[in-house]
Amino acid sequence: MKGIEEQQTLILWDIDRTLLYVGDIDRQVYRETFAEVVGRPAVRLPARGTGVTMPLAIRSLLLDNGVPEETVPELLPRMVELLPKRLAAHTGDLRSQGVLMPGAEAALQAVHEQEHWVPTVVTGNLRSNALLKLTAFNLDGYLDADIGGFASDDDHRPALVGIAQKRAQAKYETVFTHANTVIIGDSLEDVRTGLEGGASVIGVTSGKTTGNELAAAGADIILDSLEDISKLRTSIERLTVQSG
Repeated sequence: MKGIEEQQTLILWDIDRTLLYVGDIDRQVYRETFAEVVGRPAVRLPARGTGVTMPLAIRSLLLDNGVPEETVPELLPRMVELLPKRLAAHTGDLRSQGVLMPGAEAALQAVHEQEHWVPTVVTGNLRSNALLKLTAFNLDGYLDADIGGFASDDDHRPALVGIAQKRAQAKYETVFTHANTVIIGDSLEDVRTGLEGGASVIGVTSGKTTGNELAAAGADIILDSLEDISKLRTSIERLTVQSG
């Protein structure tokens, strides 16, 4: 455990389209889960690349496909429970069809190697789904998933920042606040998570959102990709309070 006297920085990585991209696999899992729980095919699927938490995406999936609202509280937990099992069945597809985003592994390694930086994830994925994806790409070793914030913790994504901060504080004996917490992500939802949850935001234009859109939404710094490691390090340092 790092010393209590050391100023540490909590780095909250988004996963999808920031670190990796799994193509249509998530949508296929939604299709399979909906069909099993509801008993018919889904016609309309959640929008791509929005970054919303899986429980909220499932709620929209049910309502957009004509499921009566009064039955959603019963069906939604069943789908949430089934999703990780369905994704696990596609582990081979994750490896064969998914891709790492440019510079992602080197960026993760560089952050992980910084003595006073604590890297984890804040993601719209359920915990099991997030770990399946990270493990499929051998990225789990660069992150402390024990202190992450996942959609299985809370379906309101900004709340996940505080959850991760409290977990990190308990493990690393450092108080994490906006001053020493940074989110790295590609979507407007990542920006909102930081603004409302209490973290600075580095926006990466590796997803569907442009740099101008990320900046207009309130991202503090915009990166074209994760390939420039020096720029990434400098960006994190600029946004956090460093002390001896």
